[in-house]
Amino acid sequence: MLSFDNSQNAFAGKSNKELKSAYLLFSLMNKAWLVNLGLRIMPPLIKIQFPFIKTIIRNTIFKQFVGGDTLEQTTKVANKLGQYNVQVILDYGAEGGKDGEEGFEYATQEFIRVIHYASTQHNIPFMSVKVTAIARFALLEKIDVLMNAESGGLVKRYLNSIEKLSNEEKAEWHKVRLRLIHICQTADSKKIGVLIDAEETWIQEPVDALVTLAMDLFNKKNATVYNTVQLYRHDRLQFLKDSYNGAIESNFILGVKLVRGAYMEKERKRADEMNYPSPIQPDKESCDKDYNAAVDFCFNHLDQIAVIVASHNEHSNLLATQLLQQKNIPFNHQHIHFSQLYGMSDNITFNLASAGCLVSKYLPFGPIKDVIPYLMRRAQENSSVGGQTGRELGLIKKELKRRKEIA
Repeated sequence: MLSFDNSQNAFAGKSNKELKSAYLLFSLMNKAWLVNLGLRIMPPLIKIQFPFIKTIIRNTIFKQFVGGDTLEQTTKVANKLGQYNVQVILDYGAEGGKDGEEGFEYATQEFIRVIHYASTQHNIPFMSVKVTAIARFALLEKIDVLMNAESGGLVKRYLNSIEKLSNEEKAEWHKVRLRLIHICQTADSKKIGVLIDAEETWIQEPVDALVTLAMDLFNKKNATVYNTVQLYRHDRLQFLKDSYNGAIESNFILGVKLVRGAYMEKERKRADEMNYPSPIQPDKESCDKDYNAAVDFCFNHLDQIAVIVASHNEHSNLLATQLLQQKNIPFNHQHIHFSQLYGMSDNITFNLASAGCLVSKYLPFGPIKDVIPYLMRRAQENSSVGGQTGRELGLIKKELKRRKEIA
């Protein structure tokens, strides 16, 4: 019987030294005041190249949550995960083009390089893309505003909005479209899935439209392109159902990665400051309910939906496996995948793999300066998500005790 309490499976690939290092790191992240202090001082210290700051980061939080500075350095981590039937989702750590068009083109080429590399590996079925790495944030924001002023379906509102851009903006957006098509086309030819990350609500509309149109192009026979649905938004369960109806109408496979979400505090703060209704669920119970309903909905339509259950919530993952059993769906169904972030929730990942599920670790890579935003979110999550860090600490402690007793 599947259990996420099995620490022997969870940490099979970890030495005692690695477990003790992880225990120390999670203990520090369990102190909210320390994490908040670190979040404030870390970026400026890196900017001024403060002595030893990169060494400290590299040997602690970077080592725990990142696969390496370069694509090639992820090989060692990926191969080790593969020994336990855990696959990899590669994530190039670019979080936004800071160098304008030149930066967007560079990021595009990096994404394509990741796809080519993934296609040579036996256990890397997916890679992820952030649209903000290939498109200007302010342009996404403008299109989002225009789309929200339109009526009708997603694609209709999108096409009408593009027509309202200036000629210069149309030309700029055309380049964005070509970049994404180039990425997806390459992935399709190499049989690698492309997971498009979710963004803030005020730029998400054009991202959803871009991804929907990409699915219409590349998901006719197999799921190559996946959109990300953040269920901490109260409108996303309905969006999932609308997306499914759109996939039926246009005859493509809906690729969807289900997450709870990563921008909750930022979203609530902006809504409050700008005096509009918060897009975030009123409470955790509502979020959990919609997430689990979304999983159930996808499992009921696997002929038309390929789903990635991307969650650190033990109940949601256990419920998903129970639903599969109830519906007589094999754990290794080609349209069902599970995923957790590298460095977190190994008790979920490795026990799912041991039970025969298709499961991956989301593995970012990149120079420290590029992955700092990602690392800051991980530190923030582990200090704010109720019980998450305590659970990690309890499992590590349990496994160290088990090993000591059998030594």
